[in-house]
Amino acid sequence: MPPPMTGRILVVDDEIDLAQLIEGYLRKAGLEVAVRHDGTEAVTAVRAFDPDVLVLDLGLPGIDGIEVCRQVRVFSQCHVLMLTARDDEVDKIVGLSMGADDYVTKPFSPRELVARVQAMLRRARTRDVGSPTTAQHSEQKLVIGDLVVDEASRQVHRGQEPVALTKIEFDLLLCLVANPQLVLSRQELVKMVWDTAWTGDEHLVDVHIGRIRKKLGDEATSPRFIHTIRGIGYRMGTGT
Repeated sequence: MPPPMTGRILVVDDEIDLAQLIEGYLRKAGLEVAVRHDGTEAVTAVRAFDPDVLVLDLGLPGIDGIEVCRQVRVFSQCHVLMLTARDDEVDKIVGLSMGADDYVTKPFSPRELVARVQAMLRRARTRDVGSPTTAQHSEQKLVIGDLVVDEASRQVHRGQEPVALTKIEFDLLLCLVANPQLVLSRQELVKMVWDTAWTGDEHLVDVHIGRIRKKLGDEATSPRFIHTIRGIGYRMGTGT
């Protein structure tokens, strides 16, 4: 039997009953949990508690979840699972563009939320996100053109300039760089980066790829590194 999963989870939701329900399920799963109920408290709590996963409601008093996420991303690389009561793609995509890793729309199953959190914790523990093939690979550094991905230190450089990526962004980029010229479907990337049992929207991959491209200065219309393969997914490789 595998050892019980451990991790620190910060739950931020102004619906006190819901926050307590989520807290109870997470504690039953063996996780350490802290709870806050407004956005300003959330930012302070992330600094003090240093969570592995932040479960963050979009609609909060004080400052909303999107602004919390933006501020948190300045100093923390914790996973962010956004909760939204609005079934609106704009809200979800804006939240993701600020650094959230995934979202759940209310109402949701607490067991599903726990499963999503556990999947995030598994990602934080593992580096096994793809098998390097033909990329130049020395001292755990993968090099394509002037892009250098250091798997051991989880650092990325474009030329001499460092590129700051979230955990999800780094794992996605590593999958692609470790398999140059190989087309990876969205479903394959979800399995490699998120979790084999993950049931979220595969098009979240597109959002994260868009953020990686922006940080690399890589244009989707004339890509140098990440190429879109219509109807399938993405491949990594210099040139067209």
